[in-house]
Amino acid sequence: VGYHIVRVPENGGATSFAHQGAAFDALTPEEQEVWQRRVSINSNSGYVHPLVHTHPISGKKSVWLHLGMTGAVLEMKEGVTQVANHEQDLRLLDGREMAALFNRYNDLLNNPAYSAEHHYTEGDCIFIDNLAVAHRATEQAHACATKQGLRILHRTTVKGSTNFDAAPEFGLPAEIYIHGKSPYGQGIFQGGGTGFRWDSNARLQN
Repeated sequence: VGYHIVRVPENGGATSFAHQGAAFDALTPEEQEVWQRRVSINSNSGYVHPLVHTHPISGKKSVWLHLGMTGAVLEMKEGVTQVANHEQDLRLLDGREMAALFNRYNDLLNNPAYSAEHHYTEGDCIFIDNLAVAHRATEQAHACATKQGLRILHRTTVKGSTNFDAAPEFGLPAEIYIHGKSPYGQGIFQGGGTGFRWDSNARLQN
């Protein structure tokens, strides 16, 4: 992913970056085991993405979760190694579990040991490995332009060479229709908008 700042806001509006491989390493062994049994579903596209993937070049395990557009998280039940029946072998996280997961991930992204903010000067151009580095706008960047000033940031995304679908043992398609009734029983299954609102005080999750 490439970022090119065209106009820098007068009163701040940085981008925060965090290494997803280091974030996985920061999880406890118990958390690593559970997170590897989970996949997220995008609240708009329905795309399914594992919470933990293996980087195709480094081979390092990395975490991934979209704090702004996740409508559901499915978990393979403990002890299941191959999903034979979706209703019996998978479960949706409920609101309490989703909030705990999102807050834990948010804490991981804010760990200063492997995260940093970039404060732009006009003309800056930044390139990151989107499979290894998480990015999000800081709180100031979401403030009203009349307060912070106008920020114009162009983003270019290069199509990846590898699809990060859920592992075959989940038995899931690459996309799940999330704008209707859940086929996975009780739990959060929320399509549209910014997905599950894990922090009601935030103007936008990204």
